[in-house]
Amino acid sequence: MTTILAIETSCDETAAAVVENGMTVRSSIVVSQEALHRRWGGVVPELASREHSLHIAPAVRQALEVAGISWAGIDAVAVTHGPGLAGALVVGVNFAKAVAAARSVPLVPVNHLEGHLYANWLGIPGAPDTGWDHRGPEFPVLCLVVSGGHTELVVVRGHGDLSVVGRTRDDAAGEAFDKVARILGLGYPGGPAIQAAAMLAPGEAATDAADALTRPWMRGTLDFSFSGLKTAMLRQVEGDATNGGRPVGNPSRMAGVARSIAGQSGEVPERTARLARAFQEAVVDVLVSKTCDAAERFDAREVVIAGGVAANLRLREALVARSKVPVRVPPLVYCTDNAAMIGAAGYFRLQHGHVATSSLDIRPGLRLDDANGA
Repeated sequence: MTTILAIETSCDETAAAVVENGMTVRSSIVVSQEALHRRWGGVVPELASREHSLHIAPAVRQALEVAGISWAGIDAVAVTHGPGLAGALVVGVNFAKAVAAARSVPLVPVNHLEGHLYANWLGIPGAPDTGWDHRGPEFPVLCLVVSGGHTELVVVRGHGDLSVVGRTRDDAAGEAFDKVARILGLGYPGGPAIQAAAMLAPGEAATDAADALTRPWMRGTLDFSFSGLKTAMLRQVEGDATNGGRPVGNPSRMAGVARSIAGQSGEVPERTARLARAFQEAVVDVLVSKTCDAAERFDAREVVIAGGVAANLRLREALVARSKVPVRVPPLVYCTDNAAMIGAAGYFRLQHGHVATSSLDIRPGLRLDDANGA
């Protein structure tokens, strides 16, 4: 049995976890900074770095306590070294290097995006048996990595053998959700806010708005582009305002939309809900269509999704309905940034001898196809 202490500080969650054999989560601690950054409408790098410095040691201690192990029970330390915010990554990498040196255990560098992919190997700690297959997906796997900073299609033929076959050429899907949520006055984070508002759209009322949102197919490629959809939504809002309409909610009054899909108080104007649903449908349509196309083209045996946008219920529903091969979706708790996924990826990298020295540095612009994700 190999027990890994994992650390993740690539953006605005300070996370630590203990993972056994790449699949069993003994503990997963996430300290969110969402409330801090909400007032700014997005992540402020300097604030994120400061918060990581304050919370990294307590998060690691709590992860060990919840797992019921001591420092002596750790066989390796895995840490995200890229991509991400430079100042945030420095905190996690330096802490991991100190622990690895103090305990004389291997230090395993992990690509944050590969970590998201490996969320599909994890089970929920303490949860009853729900039929979750702990053997992991069957190779070759087609993975849609979709988050605030990345949208990529990845073919995974085995552990450590992956290739990117499609990526966004401008805004990532999650970034587009955040920007459109601001346009509509729905607050931050944008993904949950738009999903919540879209659920309030009555009947088939999104039809007229959906017709105006041309799908950015990028025909002939598996690449994505979402900046045009964002601009189309802006033009819709500007047009409504010019015509005397009120498509946008009051940002201060609407902040609660992002906090919970349940318990809505009907404060979202109908037009705003219709626009939110139209945008969500357009993004989901493109993501699902390209993913299914890639899965067929590369003879994938399974399709998996990963990243924060993988928590979107409409995306999950549409992909399961349209894919010709089985679809695996990670538990919601492992879609957003966490350290358990880093522990899973770190375990399999350790098995292939991918360890670092004390000279390990951060790589803020690291890509999945840079030295196979390392």
